[in-house]
Amino acid sequence: MRSEPNSFSEAVELSVTPSLVLEFLFCPRFIYFMECLNIPQHEELRLKVQLGRSVHENKQRINKDYLRKKIGCIKKEISVYLNSPKHHIRGLLDEVLWLKDGTLAPMEYKFASYRERLFRTYKFQLTLQALMIEDNYELPVQRGFLVFVRSKNHLLTIPIGDRERLQAKKAIEQIFDIILTGKFPSRTRSRAKCADCCYKNICV
Repeated sequence: MRSEPNSFSEAVELSVTPSLVLEFLFCPRFIYFMECLNIPQHEELRLKVQLGRSVHENKQRINKDYLRKKIGCIKKEISVYLNSPKHHIRGLLDEVLWLKDGTLAPMEYKFASYRERLFRTYKFQLTLQALMIEDNYELPVQRGFLVFVRSKNHLLTIPIGDRERLQAKKAIEQIFDIILTGKFPSRTRSRAKCADCCYKNICV
């Protein structure tokens, strides 16, 4: 009988989703409440989440054959589910783009306006998707793309380098540490986030 893993290196069969990593970045205690205590956040009740999912479904239907040739796209797959045992990540990607320079790139649609500011979570999400793409397709990823639906589909190019990859892998290790040890982590340093947190009534 196989014993339960107690370290990141032993947890070869476990994986996280990019969404879970983004929850971790919001506050590490999200992982504790969701994964250690099994208390759901009921995100399906949030209007923005519902609208975002609707946008993704519409884009998949309307833009099925559209290729962005200005960025060198020569082929694409939409709504791609990938699993990377190497990096312990799994998830559904909006689009995987083939570029004419021989690289691949993730494209993510955001039900948001472009504010001339790149949030850290966006870069993390694309980097995690890049790791999954590289592991599954065995082709390099050097950049990702964001489409801001509420700013007339403004397109933003995000470089993805070694530094971003290391940060993403470190975040996954920290998540596994919480899940496998059940250790109650420190809360986010930004107390402003607590006011908008679904766990604020049970977090001490």
